Amino acid sequence: MEPYIILDGVSKSFRSVEVLKPLSIEFEEGLIHGIVGRNGSGKTVMMKLILGFLKPTQGTVTVGKKRVGKDVDFPQDVGAIIENVDFIPYLNAYDNLYNLAAIRHRITKEDVKQVLETVGLGDTGRKKVAKFSLGMRQRLAIAQAIMEKPKLIILDEPMNGLDKRGVEEMRQIFLNLKAEGTTILLASHNMEDIRCLCDKVYEMDAGVLTPIDGVS
Repeated sequence: MEPYIILDGVSKSFRSVEVLKPLSIEFEEGLIHGIVGRNGSGKTVMMKLILGFLKPTQGTVTVGKKRVGKDVDFPQDVGAIIENVDFIPYLNAYDNLYNLAAIRHRITKEDVKQVLETVGLGDTGRKKVAKFSLGMRQRLAIAQAIMEKPKLIILDEPMNGLDKRGVEEMRQIFLNLKAEGTTILLASHNMEDIRCLCDKVYEMDAGVLTPIDGVS
């Protein structure tokens, strides 16, 4: 398979602290890649480097054959959940997503309605996001990440706040996206998510990323 993400000698330091050690790795297209590791191990920093939210101290990040920060400021055709996703609290789910969709004009009103149905928020109507439960907010965050059907989806702890049913539903959504050829990078503390979803698994520890052959 072709690599969709290529990190070539990528490291990241904040002042004198190196939080991501020099890393060279390829994430193949069309697979779900799992990243495990403790809080503060460097997972989110690596994801932000791939998304162009941070610039590497050294090395190059290539996504979809374009160098991030050189050929493009941010990778194209990407959806993401990184830390907390901010929504406008006094708007409902549809209006929040439609406002985001209007920035790039890539999807229609019907597409927005469809993605809300997909994540189980189709019946929330005029209910303001301020009154959403944590699980509903997480479903909305997933909806915004997938609504434009991006080629790459980066998910940092996407199951936070979801009950058992919600977790099962979101897992199926991610597997369906993979079946359609989407590349997914998934960080999770839940090893069951990793076992159920991921084709390849890596452990991040103190800024060092290591492949894991099997997850038990």
